[in-house]
Amino acid sequence: MRLVDAARNPAGCAPATYGEGERPPRGDYTRAGADYCCEQDWASYSEAEHALYQRLHARQCALLDGHACDAFVRALAHLGPAERIPRFERVSDRLEAATGWRLVAVPGLIPEEAFFSLLARRRFPVTDWLRRPEEFDYIVEPDLFHDLFGHVPLLFEPVFADFMQAYGAGAMKASGLGACELLARLYWYTVEFGLIASPDGWRAYGAGLLSSGSELVHAVRATGPRRLAFDMHRMMRSRYRIDSFQPTYFVIDSFEDLFRACEPDFTPLYERVKQSIQASGEIEAGQAATGDRPALQA
Repeated sequence: MRLVDAARNPAGCAPATYGEGERPPRGDYTRAGADYCCEQDWASYSEAEHALYQRLHARQCALLDGHACDAFVRALAHLGPAERIPRFERVSDRLEAATGWRLVAVPGLIPEEAFFSLLARRRFPVTDWLRRPEEFDYIVEPDLFHDLFGHVPLLFEPVFADFMQAYGAGAMKASGLGACELLARLYWYTVEFGLIASPDGWRAYGAGLLSSGSELVHAVRATGPRRLAFDMHRMMRSRYRIDSFQPTYFVIDSFEDLFRACEPDFTPLYERVKQSIQASGEIEAGQAATGDRPALQA
């Protein structure tokens, strides 16, 4: 799930995204309630869609060794058997017992305030439609497989689950400070495309990587991308693209460090970032910046 700008979203229309891209999001928003949630119509999934989900699951599982973080690999089994698209309600029951979170179905990208509110209440929105077969290798917008496979397993990990709720609560405050886009960038570079250091090297914990058949290996192994040490100020100044591999990744040392970084009041940080942007501009996707600190391999 990714953040969108509510101010640019007329009622009943697909929202617009903060990142740079050329395609509008898709999804049937007439099915959504005022909170953008809807029912998962599990019976409507075709046999072809169940088979596609199974193929996607098998493809990603074959890539996890040496690329995904250990916490994700440990938690993946909680999604249940991969022969059929999981019923969100059943996964929710297991998830609530583990960390107090539940899943809610949504028709696609949702406005930031609705998204933040759900996270603050330990509710994670999962897109209820699956990509088309021709999008097997790459899809721009988040679909059911991205949200469920990529995001949900780490919600079974207590520290990461607490971070996600803290992020949502902090973002609710940010919406009143004109800082939602800054929080969207933090989410993008951590929850969607974050790397974590391990004794065996960098590993992915971001859902955009864990659900990707090509960028997962690229992010961990390729020599081209910049991999920078975790730096919230730098991330909030940095733009990103939604329709290509990321040219820059940020590396955390642990989920505990990520949670601690999000505990303080962000208000002073927002002000510093806004001042930096006013004085020196935003940092374009892939651009180097003064003070960049390369992430070190363990």
